[in-house]
Amino acid sequence: MNTSQPKPSRRGFFFGAAATGAAAAAIVALPGAPSIEAAVEAPKPAPEKGGGYSLSEHVKHYYRTTRI
Repeated sequence: MNTSQPKPSRRGFFFGAAATGAAAAAIVALPGAPSIEAAVEAPKPAPEKGGGYSLSEHVKHYYRTTRI
C-alpha cells in the first residue's frame, strides 16, 4: 500500500498565503467599525389600543396601484 502524500503545489501555497493575508487585513481594519449591538435600537413599546395599522401615504399609494 502506498502511503506517500502528494507534493504540495505552489498554487495551493500562494492561495493559502493570500487568504491568510486577506483575513489579517480584515481583522486590522474592523476594530474601528461599530458593533452590531450598538447599531440596533430598542424596539418601541406597543400602543395600548392596538395601533398596528395606519392609513399612511405608503398604504394609500399601494391601494391606488391595485385599482382595476
